[in-house]
Amino acid sequence: MAPKPQRRKTLKRSKAKPALPVREEEEPINMESVGHPEIYPLVLTTMTQEIFNCRIDEDVTDEQPYKLIKKEDIFADFESRAAVSDFYPVKKLVQEYPGEELLLIYDKDFKYGLNFYLIGTEEGKENYLNPPEVPEEQEDYKEYISEDIYIYKPPVSKPWVSLGSEKEIEEESVKESTKQITHVISRKRSGFGAPVKFSDRKAPSVRDAHIECTAYPDKNFTLKQLERDVGLQAVPQIRDTSTQTRCVEIALQQNEIMNTFIDDWKSLAEEEGTFGDKTDTHLREYQSFTDLHNLTEKMITCVCWHPVIYGLIAVSVAVRLSFEERVHFSGKLLLQPSLILFWSFSDPIQPQLMLESPDDIFCFKFCPSDPNIIAGGCVNGQIVMWDITAHADQIENIKAGGKRSKKVTLKPMFLLEPESNKEAMYVRQCAVSSIENGHRKVITDIHWLPDTFEINRLGSVFENRSGISCQLVTCSADCTICFWDIRPQKALTPQPPTEKKKEERIEIPFDIPSTFLHLDLSWKPLSKIRLSKGETTLDHCPTKLSLGEDNLLYKAQDKILAQSRAVKAGEMNPYQNLEGGLASHLKPIDDFCTKFFVGTEEGEVIYTDWKMERDPETGRLMAKKPVSLYSVHDGAVHTVQRSPFYEDIILTVGGWNVAIWKEGVMAGPLLQSSCAPKRYTSGHWSLTRPGVFYIGREDGYIDIWDLLEKTHEPAQSQNICITTITCIKPWTFSAKQQFIAIADYYGTLHILEIPWTLSHPSSNEASSISHYFEREVRHLEYVEQRKKIREQEKKEMDLELEKKKIKTYQKSKERLESEVKMDYDNYLELEKNTLISLGLIKLKETISYVEMM
Repeated sequence: MAPKPQRRKTLKRSKAKPALPVREEEEPINMESVGHPEIYPLVLTTMTQEIFNCRIDEDVTDEQPYKLIKKEDIFADFESRAAVSDFYPVKKLVQEYPGEELLLIYDKDFKYGLNFYLIGTEEGKENYLNPPEVPEEQEDYKEYISEDIYIYKPPVSKPWVSLGSEKEIEEESVKESTKQITHVISRKRSGFGAPVKFSDRKAPSVRDAHIECTAYPDKNFTLKQLERDVGLQAVPQIRDTSTQTRCVEIALQQNEIMNTFIDDWKSLAEEEGTFGDKTDTHLREYQSFTDLHNLTEKMITCVCWHPVIYGLIAVSVAVRLSFEERVHFSGKLLLQPSLILFWSFSDPIQPQLMLESPDDIFCFKFCPSDPNIIAGGCVNGQIVMWDITAHADQIENIKAGGKRSKKVTLKPMFLLEPESNKEAMYVRQCAVSSIENGHRKVITDIHWLPDTFEINRLGSVFENRSGISCQLVTCSADCTICFWDIRPQKALTPQPPTEKKKEERIEIPFDIPSTFLHLDLSWKPLSKIRLSKGETTLDHCPTKLSLGEDNLLYKAQDKILAQSRAVKAGEMNPYQNLEGGLASHLKPIDDFCTKFFVGTEEGEVIYTDWKMERDPETGRLMAKKPVSLYSVHDGAVHTVQRSPFYEDIILTVGGWNVAIWKEGVMAGPLLQSSCAPKRYTSGHWSLTRPGVFYIGREDGYIDIWDLLEKTHEPAQSQNICITTITCIKPWTFSAKQQFIAIADYYGTLHILEIPWTLSHPSSNEASSISHYFEREVRHLEYVEQRKKIREQEKKEMDLELEKKKIKTYQKSKERLESEVKMDYDNYLELEKNTLISLGLIKLKETISYVEMM
C-alpha cells in the first residue's frame, strides 16, 4: 500500500490540495523552487484503468487523485498487450525508474492535456506525497482569501515573428483592379406612383430609340501573361512535291468524295415520289373494310396479304362468342356461313371472293409455292384446303380495276343480276381433315413448310425433290402440334376391288376442284407432338410457333410470282398430280436444325425439337423433352415470329410485355420490356427496318418500337380504333409505298400507310442492331457468370457456417462436460468438509473416503 501523507491534518485545516494539478484560481507553485520533477502526460483507457485499479471517481477522486503503480504490473502489461499498452509511450521511463512504484496522478482539469500524468523521479514523488510546510502567516493569509476571487493576469506582449503567412494572404486576397463607376438615377417627385403603360414601338420610327454597342478593346481588362511554357524541337524542313497533272488530281479527289456510279436521275425520282415528309412518323389511314352484308357480331381472327396481287387482302372472321355461348347457340351458328373474305382496294364495300368453311377459321396461310392454294385451321380442330385457281382471272380483273384500266367500265353490265354475281363469289372448300384423327380443339396457328425440305413421321429431314411445299404444321389448344402432308399416302393394306368401284362412283360437284379430293374427310396428321410438362400428366398448351425456316418465306415473293405466271400460261398445276406418299430414296439433310420456338397459353416460351424418339419401356414414339423453357410473359403468347433480317432473332408478344430472343442463347431474352398500361394482343416485325416492330394493344393503340431510338419503351404510340387489335400484318408493295393492315375486335380492317421514317432504314441500321444484339448476349453471359460466382460464394459461406456451428457445438459440449465435472468435484469437497465438521469421519477415513469416491 502507498504511504499516507504525513501532514494530512495540516492540509485539512488549511484546505490546501496537492501542488499538481493547480487550481486556476490560485497562483501555481514554482516547480523549480520545490524541486518538482518532469511530468509525463498519459491517456488511460477504461480497460487500463480497470487493470491497474485507477478508475476515475472510484479509485482516484478529488480527495485522493493519485495512485501508486508497481513497475512489475506495468512490465506484465507490456508482455500481454505490447504496443497496445497505454504505458508504452513511457516504456523507457519505466525501465530506468529507480524505485519500485511510480506515482500516477489523475488530471481532472486536463491541465497537461491528458487525463493522467506520471511523476518521473523519486524526489518528485516525495514532494507530491509530502509537500513542504507552509508558514503560518501564509496559511492565515490564505484563509482570508476567498476561493471564488478571480485573479486577473494581464497579457504579456511578445515580438511578432514573420513566417511568410502575410505573403500568402496578400496573394490570395481579392483586389479591385478597375475603378468603380458610379451612376445616379433621379426622378421627379410628381412621377412617383403615377400609372405606367408599356407598349411596343418600332426603333426606326423614333429618333435615338436604339443604341448600338460595338465591341472595342479595353486596356483595363487585358490579361498580362506572367509565365509561359515553351518547348522547342529541331526538325528538318519538309517540302511537298507532286508530278501529277492538276486535272487528274481533281478527278481523283472527286472520286474519293462522292460515288460517281450513282444514278442521279433515279435518286431524284425516288426522292420526289416519296409521300409525306421525312419528319412524319405517324401511320396514316389509307382505307378501311367492313362486311356490311353480315351484320352479326363478328371479329377478324387472321389477316393475310395476297403474295402477288396488289391491293388484295384476305381476312377470316369468327363470331364473338365464348365456348359456352358457342355450345348454347350451336343450332343458330350452323345456319350462318363461316367465311374468309377477299377485299380489294378498288371496291371497299363488296368482297371479291368469299371462301366457305365448315366452321369459323382462326388462322390461314397462302401456299408459298402457289398462291391459289390456301390452308386454314377451324375452331373445331379441322384443317380446310381451298383451290382458287378457277377464279384467277377474276382476281386479275380486280387488279386491273385497282389501276383504273378500261376493264372497270364493264362492271355495270353485271349489276343487272346481283344474285348470280353474289353466288359466283362463294368458293367451297376442296378438302377437310378427319375429325377423329386431327385436333380436338381450336387450331391457333398454321404454317407451310418451305419447298426446300420435307420430313417423315419420325421428324427426320430430307431434301424436297418436287420443289413445291407439300407439308403443313399446326398447333392447337388440345396441347398438340401436328405435321400434315397434302400428298396421297400409300395404303398399308390393299383395298378390295368393291371399295375401289364405290370410290369411282362418287360424283364431284362442278364447282369444287378435285385437287385435294384424296384428303377429304380422311386426312390424318403425319406426326403428332405433345409438349409434356415432365413428371406430371399435364401438357403445355401451344398458341403460336415459329420454325427455323420461316424467314425464307419473306423472300419468296418473286418466286411465287414466277410460278403463278407459269400456271397461268397453260402449264399443268404442280398440285394436280402429286406423288403418292414420300419418296423411298431421298437424300437426308444431316446438319438441319429441327428445333423451333413455341408460345403457350400460360405465357411460357419453349424451345424444343420436333424429332421423335422411342420410349425404351413401351417402344412408342414420343416427343423429346424441351431444350429450354422460360416463363417470361404474364399472359397467353399471341406472337412468335422470326426477324426478316436475322434468322436467329425471335419476337414474342404476350400478356403485358414483349421479349426478343436469340436462338442458341439459353440465359434468357435479350430484351424484355416492362409491363405495359394495357394488355398486348398482337405484334409483327417491320419488313424493311431491322430495328422496328409493331405491337397491338387491347385499348386500340399500336406501339411502335424503334431500337435505334429507345430500347426500354416504345418510340411512339398511336390510336387506331376503340376496341382490341386482333391482328397486325405489314406488306411492302414498292420502295415508295408500304402498308400495314390492322384488324380489330369489331370486324373492321384498317389499312394504313407507313411513313418514310418507319419504312426506309438508315445506311448502317442492320449492323447497328446486330451489334446491339451482340452486346446484349455478352451482357447475359456476364450475368450468368456472376450468378455462378455468387452461388459458389454462397456455398462456401454456408459450408464455413456449418463448420463454425460444428466447432461451437463441440466446444460447448466440452465446456458443459467440464462444468459438470467441476460441479461434481465441488459437491464431493463440500460433502467431505461437512462430514469432517460433524465428526462423522476422521482424517484417515477422509483419505480412504476420497479414494473410494
